[in-house]
Amino acid sequence: MTTGFASKGVGEAQRRFAMSNAPLMPKATAVWLLDNTALTFDQVADFTKMHPLEVRAIADGDAAQGIKGMDPLSNGQLTREEIEKGEKNPDYRLRLQESKVVLPPQPKRKGPRYTPVSRRHERPSAILWLLRNHAELKDAQIMRLVGTTKSTIASVRDRTHWNTSSLTPIDPVTLGLCSQIELDFEVARAAKEKPIDAAYGGATLLPASETTKKDEFEPAERSSDDLNVDAVFAKLKTLGGKKQDNEEE
Repeated sequence: MTTGFASKGVGEAQRRFAMSNAPLMPKATAVWLLDNTALTFDQVADFTKMHPLEVRAIADGDAAQGIKGMDPLSNGQLTREEIEKGEKNPDYRLRLQESKVVLPPQPKRKGPRYTPVSRRHERPSAILWLLRNHAELKDAQIMRLVGTTKSTIASVRDRTHWNTSSLTPIDPVTLGLCSQIELDFEVARAAKEKPIDAAYGGATLLPASETTKKDEFEPAERSSDDLNVDAVFAKLKTLGGKKQDNEEE
């Protein structure tokens, strides 16, 4: 099977990527496969990345009513040989064919993040949350996460924003202004750039003078203990002698 790529490595990577994704218009493809092939429900469900019960419902006419089937052979997502293999062996799983069209990489978008109009009024609340929970973030990082301006950040920080009295800190991830991955990336980046406090150097080992101090006094303590033991035994002997003298009398 020809890959259509100049590099074999690129073709293999794209083949794996295609196999792990569903074909275009999965329901329409499932309708066509059920109407034109003898594949099992599990085979159709595996190829279209749908649940087998949903495929069964399509076959029974309970789902996907009015959807016109789409031929996966015409758009190059499946070959006749693959279908024949699946019809002969119910345990065989169809493989989505790799696309012969190489899409150009999407250029990185420059400029501030676009925020939907319905979410723009929630940006000050997200800014307030970031200022309280991640004070290490720079204004430029907050601007990238929330899609705001430096003046808005300053007004929220200085409490000069026109809606300061009613602002409540809300997680920007919860508001949908940024993803958790983006937030974690910016927080980790700010932590690396933050200088380490020289006043606290972390936990260290005790000096040798401290660790050996106890050993130096151990002999003295032991000698004092020995003296105390001897004194106790001497006292006991004295008491024993007195007791014998009393019995003799």
